[in-house]
Amino acid sequence: MYVWSKQLAFGLLGAFALLTLVFLIQSSPATVSALKSHTTRWITLNYAGMVLWVFVWMIDQARVRGKNVWLWLLPFLFAPLPVLMLYVLFLQRKMA
Repeated sequence: MYVWSKQLAFGLLGAFALLTLVFLIQSSPATVSALKSHTTRWITLNYAGMVLWVFVWMIDQARVRGKNVWLWLLPFLFAPLPVLMLYVLFLQRKMA
């Protein structure tokens, strides 16, 4: 992919590992509802990572095809999966 480099990949993996470590340190299993909040934070962390990863992919695809991805940022923040589907369909249309 055009956007990815070794430094970027290692930086993102390091940031994810650091966030995971902070997440695990902050959780306190002493309370009854700790599992629910722990699980919710874990799902939120993974979802945020997935959204960031997908948007970086969208930037990469826009650069390869010479399109502007920044117009898609605001709708993507509100509804990532439908906007991703529309974006892929937009990129696949025939060029005149």
